[in-house]
Amino acid sequence: MAEGMQDYINELEENYKTERAEKNQYAQAQMSMFNQPSEENLIQWQLDLKEDLDKIYHLLNGHQPKYTTDGEVEWVESEDTDLRPFNKFGVQLIMNVLSFYLNRNTLLSNYDQDTINGKMLDFGIEMSDLIYTRYEEMGMDTIEKIKLFPMIFRELVDTVHSAYQRSLKGMERESLRTARTVVQNDPVGGYNRQQPNQQQKGRQFSIVNPRSWFG
Repeated sequence: MAEGMQDYINELEENYKTERAEKNQYAQAQMSMFNQPSEENLIQWQLDLKEDLDKIYHLLNGHQPKYTTDGEVEWVESEDTDLRPFNKFGVQLIMNVLSFYLNRNTLLSNYDQDTINGKMLDFGIEMSDLIYTRYEEMGMDTIEKIKLFPMIFRELVDTVHSAYQRSLKGMERESLRTARTVVQNDPVGGYNRQQPNQQQKGRQFSIVNPRSWFG
């Protein structure tokens, strides 16, 4: 083969290898962008209780969820006044109490089970006394609304209890550390790239060998 032709073939091979490497690099970058979770977004989602508090607020107001044509949830006023257990004062009073418990401080604490049980006993007693002694001021002014008290009380206690259980033995903090480690150690593209086998390693691209053009 003429020397000039061999140089031309070598140049084509080098150009092809460079182009293929650039395409692979671009593809991996794209996969990394879409597949790898964002550490900041993951932590924010795990600790953000705004959506939960917002839902509790609407339910205490007796609002009903309606879905718009876009699939979004829209809370509307219930036409049945007996489904509005509290007035604005009552709702705000309960939300003020819940805000002291449903927050990052609770989730990221490190409590043992006995401490959680003791705190929940105190919370249950105090919340029950608060509503029982001020139910009229809070808008529970009919028999039908008063009948809702036991279930509402149970729901409030269970909600706070769930938040405390996330702090049992510092599990929430440990969960965040684990999630951060997974995100940082996840390979580019979100998958483990397999090492080529020995046969693949030995198959080098050659412009004059069609079998080496693929794979």
